[in-house]
Amino acid sequence: MLAPAGQLRRLLGNAHVSADPDVLSARSVDWTGRYRGSAALLVRPGCAEEVAAVLEVCREAGAFVTVQGGRTSLVAGTVPEHDDVLLSTERLTAVGPVDELRRRIRVGAGATLADVQRAASGAGLLFGVDLAARDSATVGGMASTNAGGLRTVRYGAMADQVVGLEVALPDGSLLRRYPTVPSDNTGYDLRSLFVGAEGTLGVITEVDLRLRPTPRHRISAICGFDDLDALVACGRDLRDEPTIAALELLDGRGVRLADERLGVPAPVRADWLLLVELAGDSDQSEPLAAALEGQPMSAEPAVGADPAARQRLWRTREALAEVVGLFGPPVKFDVALPLSEISGFAADAAALIGEHAPNARPVLFGHVGEGNLHLNVLGCTPGEEAALYGAMMGVIAARGGNVSSEHGVGSRKRAYLSMARDPADIAAMRRVKAAFDPTGCLNPAVLFD
Repeated sequence: MLAPAGQLRRLLGNAHVSADPDVLSARSVDWTGRYRGSAALLVRPGCAEEVAAVLEVCREAGAFVTVQGGRTSLVAGTVPEHDDVLLSTERLTAVGPVDELRRRIRVGAGATLADVQRAASGAGLLFGVDLAARDSATVGGMASTNAGGLRTVRYGAMADQVVGLEVALPDGSLLRRYPTVPSDNTGYDLRSLFVGAEGTLGVITEVDLRLRPTPRHRISAICGFDDLDALVACGRDLRDEPTIAALELLDGRGVRLADERLGVPAPVRADWLLLVELAGDSDQSEPLAAALEGQPMSAEPAVGADPAARQRLWRTREALAEVVGLFGPPVKFDVALPLSEISGFAADAAALIGEHAPNARPVLFGHVGEGNLHLNVLGCTPGEEAALYGAMMGVIAARGGNVSSEHGVGSRKRAYLSMARDPADIAAMRRVKAAFDPTGCLNPAVLFD
């Protein structure tokens, strides 16, 4: 079915509907450049009512719709497969005033994480989710995938931050759910239904977000370990600290590459590094020293108490996200593992990469407090990826892990959904999808085969 270009132009205006082949080509490829699709139109509605009207027009015309926010998906979640209409939320960027009494802020789905962070900081508060892609990741996309990030060990993922939302449904109606009181036991938790649904049930157009008090004191440290099991055991101890704010695993191989290629010096030389941050209303120096006492570190930790010193340590973590892109598009595996299986998985993964992609380099980092890790394979050819991907999913499942911890399923991992959900789970999810989107027009490439 052809996309209803004429109707959409009348609805949105010519300036916000494009069929330019160059524009569509640029919008039909994922962030890594590895996965490409095809689209018929790009539309950029400017309000929730226009989003709902676009969905109604497309459903009546039988046109598929793929929703795009900041297009930072790492599982091809925004790549169209059916000459789709691309629905961009880039104009939904309103950032409302901070409600300092209730510690809330209402923002459009197209606002970036950095926009929210700046607004919160201006009111002396903070937003609990932080990602390296903060300047491009949009709040709607983060809610749709239940993004986690660097502060999950303290504040939780997006599901813990979204207290209300507005959603455009495939039939052209709008659902607005903005509870005014914390306790609400009046039926289905519709908010939770849409957070993490990857845009398959409706298009999130606005969210009401929880903000947090800003701790007055922070201290960061990077600790080196020669043994990954020892690092994981240390992380297990530290995650129970009442003022824990971050707990990040860093692969020594990646840190050395960042030193060589980006000039970011390694604060500690070791095979594995652990970045720890404590934050509270009192000086955290003594709690950090007590927490690290007796841990089998390979050298004295690098500690940062003032903002400049802490920023230097955090630059080590941020540099890993940059350096993995210097070797061409990396193959990314986003995985959740039991803490007891992390070391075994790292060894299994390295062996598997050596078998299928002998010239590639593995770099592992992530949020060790929850076992949410990101394995990046650098220098892997498309042919090697084809053989490696399914085999790696098998290794993850064999270790009791989940094939997706933070990035969602998208289209890249939909063939492996059964490794994480049993048949009854998948059947129930399909029934929910059919109830909201009976024609299957919304994000048709995402989640399900």
